[in-house]
Amino acid sequence: MGTDDVPLDDKAKRMRDLLSSFYSPDPSTTSDTSSNYATLDAINTASFDPDQYMNLLMQKSNLEGLLQRHVEMAAEIKNLDTDLQMLVYENYNKFISATDAIKRMKSNIVGMEANMEQLLDKIMSVQSRSDGVNTSLFEKREHIEKLHRTRNLLRKVQFIYDLPARLGKCIKSESYADAVRFYTGAMPIFKAYGDTSFQDCKRASEEAVAIIVKNLQGKLFSDSESIQARAEAAVLLKQLDFPVETLKAKLLEKLEQSLGDIQLKPEDLDSVSVESNDASKQGKDSDSVPVTAHEASVREFAEAIRAYRVIFPDSEKQLIKLAQDLIRKHLETAEQYVKKRISSANLLNVLRIIWTDVLLMDDVLHEAALPEFSLEAAQIAVKEYIISTFSHLLQDISGAVMKVNSRPKDEAEEYSLQASLEASKKAVLQGSMDVLLDFRHLLEDDDLGLVVKLRDLVIDWVQERFHDFFRSLDQHFHMLSGRNNSLSQDQNLTEEGSHGDKVLPGLVLLLAQLSIFIEQTVIPRITEEIAASFSGGGVRGYENGPAFVPGVICRIFRSAGEKLLHHYIKMRTQRISILLRKRFTTPNWIKHKEPREVHMFVDLFLQELEAIGNEVKQILPQGNLRKHRRSDSNGSTTSSRSNPLRDDKMSRSNTQRARSQLLETHLAKLFKQKVEIFTKVEFTQESVVTTIIKLCLKSLQEFVRLQTFNRSGFQQIQLDIQFVRTPLKETAEDEAAIDFLLDEVIVAASERCLDPIPLEPPILDKLIQAKLAKSK
Repeated sequence: MGTDDVPLDDKAKRMRDLLSSFYSPDPSTTSDTSSNYATLDAINTASFDPDQYMNLLMQKSNLEGLLQRHVEMAAEIKNLDTDLQMLVYENYNKFISATDAIKRMKSNIVGMEANMEQLLDKIMSVQSRSDGVNTSLFEKREHIEKLHRTRNLLRKVQFIYDLPARLGKCIKSESYADAVRFYTGAMPIFKAYGDTSFQDCKRASEEAVAIIVKNLQGKLFSDSESIQARAEAAVLLKQLDFPVETLKAKLLEKLEQSLGDIQLKPEDLDSVSVESNDASKQGKDSDSVPVTAHEASVREFAEAIRAYRVIFPDSEKQLIKLAQDLIRKHLETAEQYVKKRISSANLLNVLRIIWTDVLLMDDVLHEAALPEFSLEAAQIAVKEYIISTFSHLLQDISGAVMKVNSRPKDEAEEYSLQASLEASKKAVLQGSMDVLLDFRHLLEDDDLGLVVKLRDLVIDWVQERFHDFFRSLDQHFHMLSGRNNSLSQDQNLTEEGSHGDKVLPGLVLLLAQLSIFIEQTVIPRITEEIAASFSGGGVRGYENGPAFVPGVICRIFRSAGEKLLHHYIKMRTQRISILLRKRFTTPNWIKHKEPREVHMFVDLFLQELEAIGNEVKQILPQGNLRKHRRSDSNGSTTSSRSNPLRDDKMSRSNTQRARSQLLETHLAKLFKQKVEIFTKVEFTQESVVTTIIKLCLKSLQEFVRLQTFNRSGFQQIQLDIQFVRTPLKETAEDEAAIDFLLDEVIVAASERCLDPIPLEPPILDKLIQAKLAKSK
């Protein structure tokens, strides 16, 4: 291999391998060569076969390759010789340096033995002088130590004689800790000499200690004393060998009573939140935040727990239960508090107070694992707050919607519906955005460890509850509209106003339009806000799918809007159908008198249509103003009533004329193309009004088919239909269908008439003009 083709690091590695193999006594320790040489049987190994190598080289290379390989090997041999020469020189230099070092060490060791002998002589001299000093001072030292012991003994004796007076002073100053320390220090002397030399001192001291024990017991069970003071009294009693085990249950009972005093109460949470807000504001301006009264009480309780644990080491289980009960009651109070209408700031203040208590208690009772315990309980409180917030939002929306039913009598209906619609839209859109903003403030608090640990759960809960909220809102809309009672309304239609008065039709129409507004405006806005501020979560698991699915909610409210619009049309149609039923079931059509004027039911019918028009104008937008006129229809431009063939035969007898009319009617139906009557209802004013008119005319046709008319009754029907033709065509957008349905009513009346002789056109026009003049 040529040296020019080998990288520098590969070449150096190969050189080290060659040198190592040269100096290694074991051929197996040599490292493998590069893969480029392995193809030619590893020329540098101990098992190298020259003949096999040359044969392989000649098989794989031509003459030019052999010459090139010769040049490369010559260069390698030259380089190897140079490297070996340098290695020998380096080793020789190291051998010379080692020889010089050995010579220097030999010359340095020569004088060391004499120095060591001199050092030994000096050490022996110092030792002899030290022994002389100790011998000369021995007698004085013993005397001094004896005097020192005597002095200490006299101090102790003096302390024993002064102990009753000291104890008396401590009792007066209530320094019970010093008194106990003095007495326990004198106890060994009293045990040894209390019955002989110090009998009087012992008796006086015991009397003083009895007073101290009595005072400490009173302090321990005094309600006016703090928990810390009572705990210190218990410690002092234990130091005096008083049987404090009998006081364990009583002291624990005191702790339980104090637990009720420091527990958060619903009526105090508002003031506590205000104090926390003030403290946080002051904390921004100064380095120290003032401690609230509640926090001070909890600190005192925590110190009492610490002291109780020292006094009674085996009381850990009772103390853990006590601490967990405190935190549990805190969070139960918080659960009740969040059911009220509060903001996230108030919730954070309450949680911050609880978390502070948790940290204080965890510092003195770590075995209780209060942070983990409080985290599990806080989940319920935060989740309850989210549920309560959505519940209040649903109440706000319902209140805005139900203002339609509670408007003042002197207030215009138009203003009431418009105001209720705008208020409802604002309640849904702005209310939802305010709720999201409130929840976002909850997530932005990075200082409260309890909320930080619940962040992913809160994101999932917000998305889930928004999804559930809109489902509940859809159900609430259906409940307000009374759609659940639609079946009973159909069954009891004959009972006038039995169910229709409970729900205003305008409310149903408002709910229909509000559902479309939610689908087209509210859901997209909420989806954008959730994607921007509530992304993440994932605690619920991917197998459960996304928590908030906008497409599903949009489909629900689109369907709800259509159902509510149809329900409004049904309610209005049923109301008019009751009017039509009364009109056709009350009179005796066989004995009907000649028509002298348009019947009053026509006025009521038009009034109902006018009320419907006023409602839809306030709620629904306008559609295309193009009217479908009779000439635009694919049907025949001549109706069964105004057939020219029939007009030419008016001079015939009445019986022949009636028969020819029926015949011409059926012939006209055969050759008339189909007119599309009922089309899809759109969310426009014209579409809704036209659909209601079509349904009413269809109901009118069916009511006509159920009766039998004489000539006068038939003519009365003809007069009424002709009068409403013009206002209906002006109101509806499909004139062709209206003309067709009105003609069908006339045809149905003629079919059910015993003597179907229509009114003469001049008489018909005269009666209509008289009605119009009277109306003006």
